Amino acid sequence: MTHPQVRPPIGTVVVLIPTYNERENLPLIVARLRGAVPEADVLVLDDGSPDGTGAVADKLAAEDDHVSVLHRERKEGLGAAYLAGFASALDKGYDVLVEMDADGSHQPEQLRSLLGALADADVVLGSRWVRGGSVVNWPIHRKVLSLGGNVYTRVLLGVPIGDATGGFRAYRASALRAMDLHDVASQGYCFQVDLVWRAVRRGLTVVEVPITFVEREIGDSKMSQGIVGESLRNVTAWGARYRIGQVRSLFRREPRWHELNG
Repeated sequence: MTHPQVRPPIGTVVVLIPTYNERENLPLIVARLRGAVPEADVLVLDDGSPDGTGAVADKLAAEDDHVSVLHRERKEGLGAAYLAGFASALDKGYDVLVEMDADGSHQPEQLRSLLGALADADVVLGSRWVRGGSVVNWPIHRKVLSLGGNVYTRVLLGVPIGDATGGFRAYRASALRAMDLHDVASQGYCFQVDLVWRAVRRGLTVVEVPITFVEREIGDSKMSQGIVGESLRNVTAWGARYRIGQVRSLFRREPRWHELNG
């Protein structure tokens, strides 16, 4: 008889918010987050925003000891910002690390659903594409791109995940340590796929909970052709290696009985 894995209590939580030119959005999302989950800390990861976002973040931190800022010299991509934030937060001993966008597309009021699901999981994904999930104010081409990308990812990588590209998620610190992040090279939204695939391959429990994703109202989307291209190239390369490995394993000749027994 197998017994369900007993996981420790959630413990201390930090929400990582990467920023680049989000001066107007940042105070709004931090205020909502602090109101929705006041016990959680906030770590702003600013990539040297030329619009003064870093100074806004410093002001928020000066006014609230639950808010801190990690200043980075230049824009190096979403993946690099999160990896720096993970390293800082793990070093400080946080038990749960949350990814959340600064633009208001992720609803802080839904964070408790993600944290609650960690009782039975190592990684929790806020999913737009499971029953109960939804997207608000997206044009049809964005929906097609996101849904198509997730189907492509499921087929090539064999991950049973409805929304592997979403950026609203919660990790137990133990899960991030188990995922061996030292060689992560993906930068854009492909970074999210990379981490989900690592979690699945290491046998971690990944759970999806439905969220409502709302397109930003202030500022410009960071989505670009370069980000889409990186995701397509990386997922294709990973999938090809994965599927080739599967085929090779089928053709490995098993030793016959008379070979084993002389």
